[in-house]
Amino acid sequence: MTSDYILLLSRVILGFYFLFNAFNHFRNLNSLAGWVQSKNVPAPKLMVFLTGLLLLIGGLSILVGAYIQIGILALTLFFLPVTFVMHDFWREQDPQMKIMQMINFMKNLALWAAILTLLFIPQPWPLSLSLF
Repeated sequence: MTSDYILLLSRVILGFYFLFNAFNHFRNLNSLAGWVQSKNVPAPKLMVFLTGLLLLIGGLSILVGAYIQIGILALTLFFLPVTFVMHDFWREQDPQMKIMQMINFMKNLALWAAILTLLFIPQPWPLSLSLF
């Protein structure tokens, strides 16, 4: 069915988006930890590493179509604190930074809403590993 392949394409794009960001967290651990520290988050390196793991779990889950609830929980645990702590545009004084952070805040909310809708696609998903 065409819809099966559209869902697969969507999963590949979304899954790789989160995997790319996970590897970015691991590859740029020190520079991201500096930014996290500037937001007064405790244990910044650990937090960057843990959020990278959450992105990795969520991305793999969506990509292969397995353990969807766990993957969406991981991404929810990522999006809620990161969106409100790291993209707190309402605290920014610089107009350009305020706009940038507002865009990232809204993007994160939209991505979170999109992944929550995945819970309502009947499982097992077509063309997936069919694991719950």
